[in-house]
Amino acid sequence: MESFEVVKANGEREIFQVQKLRSSLSNAGAGGPVIKSVIHTLEEEGLFRDGITTQKIYREAYRLLKKRSHPVARRYRLKEALFEMGPSGYPFEVLVSELFKKLGYQTKVGKVVQGKCVSHEIDVIATDDRQVLMVECKFHNRKDHNSSIQTPLYIQSRFLDVRDTWESEPEYQDKEAVGYIVTNTRFTGDALDYAKCMGLQLLSWDYPQKEGLKDLIERSNIHPITILNSLTKKEKQALLKADIVHCGQLLNNQKVLEELHFNHSKKRNILSELDELFAEQG
Repeated sequence: MESFEVVKANGEREIFQVQKLRSSLSNAGAGGPVIKSVIHTLEEEGLFRDGITTQKIYREAYRLLKKRSHPVARRYRLKEALFEMGPSGYPFEVLVSELFKKLGYQTKVGKVVQGKCVSHEIDVIATDDRQVLMVECKFHNRKDHNSSIQTPLYIQSRFLDVRDTWESEPEYQDKEAVGYIVTNTRFTGDALDYAKCMGLQLLSWDYPQKEGLKDLIERSNIHPITILNSLTKKEKQALLKADIVHCGQLLNNQKVLEELHFNHSKKRNILSELDELFAEQG
């Protein structure tokens, strides 16, 4: 394969590294023969050419994966599915709340609390026997929008104001107060350094290593509704507006499909995919 440049989401150009594509396919669960077949087909179809966008290559790889394995295709497009939860950040906050529930916390979403100086709306408050977490969610609609150092600088000041109040409240005074920031993209290097220095906990797409957002979603099986291949973008938005954020909610509230006037064939396809998704987790 001859060397060529691709255009990234932020407009920058870089030499295409086929190993990155192999890794993303492998991380989604594709085996060696499937990976080889996908890359060969992309090359045969002329996708490996100078000036093409990385988005185009990965979109076509997803199309090919979907023909071979729906479960692998779903995992492959998880990052894109998170972007599709927008434009509002609220569905992402609900998803994050559900992930913390799976980790053993009790959660509240979108609560206004009084700090020492001013009041603050907290995206997610998560508590267990030992800790109370102030979780701020930074949702981005585009993969090139990473969270810079300004984010932890701002969140740290809010956290300190809230912590001062929590330390005197009977409900929280015996618990360790921890500041948390969750994003669906990544943090810049200086944001990571600052948060580590200040004791802020960070969770991004792939950070901490092997404990990132993508790992928690796969292990907990709390998948965003937008991951379903059987739904159009319009249908995904309709479900999000009906407060159906993750697949488990839809499985337990199938009446919403009738309320939103999904036809019988569409409902059958959706429920079949849901059964397949949850069967994968045993």
